[in-house]
Amino acid sequence: MLSGVYLLSISVTLLFVAVVSIYASKMVKNVQDFSVGGRKLGAALVGGSLVGAFVGGTSTVGTAQAAYLTGLNGIWFTLGAGLSCWFLALFLAKPLRNSQVETIPQLIESSFGGQAAIWSTFFISVGIIIQIAAQVLSAIPIVSLILNVSPLLAGTVVFSLIICCSIFGGVWSTGFVGIVKTLLLNTALLAGGFAAYTLARGYSGFLEGLGSGPWFSLFPHGISVELGAGISVIVGFISTQTYLQIIFSARSAKSAQLGAVIAGALIPLTGLASVMIGMFMRISYPDINPASALPLFILKHLNPWLGGVILATLILSLVMTGAALTLGAATIFTKNVYHKLRPRALDKELIWICRFFILLVVIAVMISVTSNANAMILQWAFLSMALRGATVFFPLLAVLFFKERVSQSTGKWAVILAPLTVIVWSVLGIKQIDPLYPGMAVSFLILALGFKLKKENNLGHSSDPSARL
Repeated sequence: MLSGVYLLSISVTLLFVAVVSIYASKMVKNVQDFSVGGRKLGAALVGGSLVGAFVGGTSTVGTAQAAYLTGLNGIWFTLGAGLSCWFLALFLAKPLRNSQVETIPQLIESSFGGQAAIWSTFFISVGIIIQIAAQVLSAIPIVSLILNVSPLLAGTVVFSLIICCSIFGGVWSTGFVGIVKTLLLNTALLAGGFAAYTLARGYSGFLEGLGSGPWFSLFPHGISVELGAGISVIVGFISTQTYLQIIFSARSAKSAQLGAVIAGALIPLTGLASVMIGMFMRISYPDINPASALPLFILKHLNPWLGGVILATLILSLVMTGAALTLGAATIFTKNVYHKLRPRALDKELIWICRFFILLVVIAVMISVTSNANAMILQWAFLSMALRGATVFFPLLAVLFFKERVSQSTGKWAVILAPLTVIVWSVLGIKQIDPLYPGMAVSFLILALGFKLKKENNLGHSSDPSARL
C-alpha cells in the first residue's frame, strides 16, 4: 500500500488536471468544437495535444518493458513518433490544415470515392482499437500497484477513466490536459531517467551490469526488423485519425507546423528516459515482470513527492492517450458512417452519437484486452501502426499531392489490399520482414499503376493530336 505522501501527491496532481478538464469541457458549444476545437488551437495547444495523445503507456511503460528485455532499441517507438512529427511539420501540416476536413476518410473519399472511404474507416478503426488495447495493457500494472487491486479491477478503473475523459470535452479537453500532462511528465520522467543513469553509474555501470549482448544496439534483431518498426511508427503516426485530427484543429497552418515541431522534440525525450529506467531495472531486479519495470522504479528509487507526481501523470498519460485514440475512432464513425446516413442531423444529436460510439469503442477494446492479457505491449503498438500506415500513408500522399493523377479505382484497391496484406503477413508469422514492408509495397505498386494508367488515359483523349505521338 502506498504511503500518505504518495497518495497526497497523486491526489493533488489528479485534482488539478480534473479542474483543467472541466474548464475545457465548457468550451464545447457545437460538434466542431467537440471534434476539431472549432479550429482554434494555437501552436502550444497543437504541440500539447500531439504529445498528450501519443505519449501514454506504450511510450513509457511499454518502452521501459522493451528496454528491460532488449536494451536501447526500446527507443524506436518514441523516436519514430518524433521523426513523424517533423515530417508532418515539413510536408503535410499545411495541406492537411487547409483541407478543411475533420477525418482521414473524408480526404480519401474526395479522390477515391465512397467505397474507399468505407474500407479506410474500417481498417483505421481496427488499428486504433489495437492501439487503445496496448494503452490499457500498459495501464493495468500501474493502476494495480497504486491502488493495490487485482488486474481485473484495475482494468475497470482504466476503462472508466477513458470514458470520462473522452466523452465530455473532446479535442479541447485533450489539448489543455495534454499541455499540463506534457509539462508534468517530461519534467518528472526526465528526472527519473537521470536518476536511473546515475544509480547505474553511467555507461560503464550499464555495460558492467548488463554484460554481453546487444544491449546498446539499435538493431539487435537485424536492421530490417528494427528499422521496419521505426518506419511503421512514422507512417502509422501520420496515418492516424487521432493525430491528424489535432492538425485539422489548428488555428492556422503555421500553428499546425510549429506545434508539430514542438511535439517532435519532446516525444523522444520521454522514450530515452524510459529506456534508462528499463535498463537499470534489468540490472537491479532481473526477475520482475518486465511490464512493471517503470512503476516499480518509481516506487523504490524516487522521492515520494516526485514519485507521486510521476505515477499520477502516468495514469493521466495512459488515460488521455486512450481517450484521444477513442475520440478519433468515434469521430470517424460519427462523420463517415452516421452523418452519411443522417445528413440533416443537428449538432446536439451528432455530439451524443459521437459519445455513443465512444462507448462502443471502449467495449470492443475491453473484449480485445480480456482475450490477450499477456501480450507484449510494443508488439501490439507496432502492428497497429503498420495496419494504419499501409491503409492510409500512400493514399493520403496521393490525395494531397497527386489528386488529379491517380484513378479512383486504383485508390480504392490500394486502401483495401494493402492492410489485408499486413494482416495476412502477421497471421502467417513471417518475422524476418516487418508486415509494414509488404503492405506498403502493395499500396505503392497499386497507386503507381493507377498513376501510369491515368496518365496514359489523359494522353489518349487529348484534343492535341501531337499528344498521342
